[in-house]
Amino acid sequence: MKYFRLLLMSLLAAFLLLGMSSAARVSMFHAGMIALGFSSQDSQSPRTFLGPDERYKADILVVVAHPDDEAAVTPYLARAIDEGKRVAVVYGTRGGSGANQAGAEHAAALADIREIEARKACATLGIANVWFLGGKDTASQNVQQSLATWGHGATLEEMVRLVRLTRAEVILTFFPGVFIGENHGDHQAASVLATEAFDLAGDSAAFASQVAGPTRRLEPNLENLRPWQPKKIYYFDAPDTANFKNSGPSYSVTGISKSRHIPYWHVALESFKAHETQEKKYIDSLGKMSEQELEKQATDPQGGWGSEQTFVLGKSMVGGNVTGDIFENISASPAVPAPRIFPSAPLPTQVSIELGGPWSFYRDFRLAHGLERLPRLDAPEIAVAAGGTLEIPVWLHNPTNTIQEIKLSVTVPKEWTVNNGADLYSVRSGENDAATIEIAVPQLPASETKSKEISEVFVTGESNGQNIGTIKLRAQLRSHALPQ
Repeated sequence: MKYFRLLLMSLLAAFLLLGMSSAARVSMFHAGMIALGFSSQDSQSPRTFLGPDERYKADILVVVAHPDDEAAVTPYLARAIDEGKRVAVVYGTRGGSGANQAGAEHAAALADIREIEARKACATLGIANVWFLGGKDTASQNVQQSLATWGHGATLEEMVRLVRLTRAEVILTFFPGVFIGENHGDHQAASVLATEAFDLAGDSAAFASQVAGPTRRLEPNLENLRPWQPKKIYYFDAPDTANFKNSGPSYSVTGISKSRHIPYWHVALESFKAHETQEKKYIDSLGKMSEQELEKQATDPQGGWGSEQTFVLGKSMVGGNVTGDIFENISASPAVPAPRIFPSAPLPTQVSIELGGPWSFYRDFRLAHGLERLPRLDAPEIAVAAGGTLEIPVWLHNPTNTIQEIKLSVTVPKEWTVNNGADLYSVRSGENDAATIEIAVPQLPASETKSKEISEVFVTGESNGQNIGTIKLRAQLRSHALPQ
């Protein structure tokens, strides 16, 4: 290689002797030296480095599951973009599952179309930087199933990479929890990954190859990013209950856009029109409505955004009021990552039962990520597909030094039927075993889309003739309770 470089230098010198002007000769010489890797700087000048690519800097990073999920916050995004904020969006999947209202394409072909629809919807708002994590659509209400099919570890690595690449100041994502009205494990998986990335992206020991400098030209593995700590994370689509009031800021959707001179809800509707494969019938109906009818539709709390968009503050590294503006206290100064402490859930000290699955997961998740102050429901709840099966995961704990027998009994509303799981279980010493209660739920009357009442199901554990605990789960029947 050394001799090759010397040969090229000799050729350059020869070219200079040909009939060129002096200026041309000097210019070609400097170009050749730079091409060979020699700096044109004076030997006494310090070397300089390129910084992060400012084209991908994001003030707001929205993390959602599917194309069209961004619509949950587009009225606020339109406002933020009006105020000069840079917005980027990360989708967990490309939306290949489900029906197609616009054409015959299905599965992978449908995913290709929905990716384009998502990019068009974002472009309508002025958002150009859009990424997809590559997760698979998972028709489940269980966040753990979605994380499994997405490939939790690899997807988290990509999520951390995108936080570091965009150097996001604020992350907006779904509320992490199971409740009536939240019907998709993928939504929750997006929230889990966003929260984990919020905590990990500033840690130089997490996915260290991302923050390692290149060892040679065209380094194929080391990425030369830098650790980055986002300053705040907010959640949206939280339950509409008294427990969640005053948990974060609210923004009117009826305000007038400074750049477009139309209400923010109208800007959001124009963006949503890109998602024809999912909502073509609804989108077509919008074209037949008057402005007053459109506003009524957009501000309907059930079918639209309501009059205000409300967020729940997850964590702030820069202080501020819980209900203060999302960008309160945010400046150009980097945030200092807080020490990460991972407390464990209290271990059972006696034979007991516990609601498992996503419910126990979220208990541990909140502890691990310092979210204990997030508002919570008084009792666990879920929506159930009418005519289907309600599955209740139950942990059976035996911390003793002998085998224990645990009897599970189930109390359900009239016309509900326990099909499986109400049995006697033998649990070995020191073990935690998983049981599942399966309950057949009735159909709804044809005129109803959801039950007017919240039903309660009780699972009671008994061991050695003593009650060891009762689980209460609130459930509401809906015609379409499962992910669509």
